[in-house]
Amino acid sequence: MAHSAEYIRYVEDLFSVLPGSTVKRMFGGAGVFREGLMYGLATSEGGIALKADEQTVAAMQAGGATEWVYERDGNERRMGYWYVPESLLDEPEEFRQWAETAFETARRADAKKSPKQRKWTGAG
Repeated sequence: MAHSAEYIRYVEDLFSVLPGSTVKRMFGGAGVFREGLMYGLATSEGGIALKADEQTVAAMQAGGATEWVYERDGNERRMGYWYVPESLLDEPEEFRQWAETAFETARRADAKKSPKQRKWTGAG
């Protein structure tokens, strides 16, 4: 299901708590980027998910997040994104903290890549 322009505006507003965030439509959903790094997404199913890794998964689970898993070609795919609890969407300050953590997770993931794989962020 492709998201409506109204829903994309909602996602942009939601992620405006983290300045410099942009939303781009992709694969029926929308990716949330900052400094060229994707750290969040609005899934085609309508959920809001944030990037997580071994350093942040436990805290996200404790906060009520659930893993985003999708099926393709009969196989489950895990991409390291976790649905945030719906109650968080009504708490801008708490959501900002989660979004900042997800962005730092995206930075760590990018830092692990080879220089050729790294996303250019425009920084010197």
